[in-house]
Amino acid sequence: MHFPEEPQIPESAQSPRVASAAGRVAPTPRPVPGPRSAATPRPGSPGRGPARPAPPAPRPHPAPAAASTVAPAAQARPEDRAAAQFQLIPAPAGGAVDAADEAVDLLLDSGRAPGDILVLTTGDQHPWAAHELSFGEAAYWAQHDAGDDVFFAGTANAGRYAPRSVIVVAVNGDLDDASVRALSDARERAGVLLIVCGDPKSVNAALGAGV
Repeated sequence: MHFPEEPQIPESAQSPRVASAAGRVAPTPRPVPGPRSAATPRPGSPGRGPARPAPPAPRPHPAPAAASTVAPAAQARPEDRAAAQFQLIPAPAGGAVDAADEAVDLLLDSGRAPGDILVLTTGDQHPWAAHELSFGEAAYWAQHDAGDDVFFAGTANAGRYAPRSVIVVAVNGDLDDASVRALSDARERAGVLLIVCGDPKSVNAALGAGV
């Protein structure tokens, strides 16, 4: 007697448990972010916006060794507006802005919020401030009033900026009477920490060694 052949079950209908490993679809790997390029602004760096050209790149300058102590000092002291800590970072006038930028980077890396930090210059404006002022003072000071990012200003505008937890002063010019008054004012307005980047002899002579 002739029996018909049993129908063959197509491979596509087999249970998933017996499907071959070759038929599995490998998950698409997620892209791994690469290192930031020199043109990528650091976290918390102001001045971002597609409609604006990139601000001038800071001059390459080796950061002073003393700047490495900024982050622990900023974290160690509790919020106490009555007794802000003072820290002096030795730097020549030509390197004070670079030292201030390095101090800001260390503060941000330590977890300090960008809106907590104000950077002042006694001489020429910081490159970021000069760049933003080119769009008009109203837009420039609106960023200050928003208070959500690092802000850069000159000590000549001491009467316009609001107190912040951390104030970094770059002594990139002569310490004349107006600059000395601005430093004293910054000491009063800094809630937690005042950092001054400049020549120690000049700063101590202007404010006194017991600042």
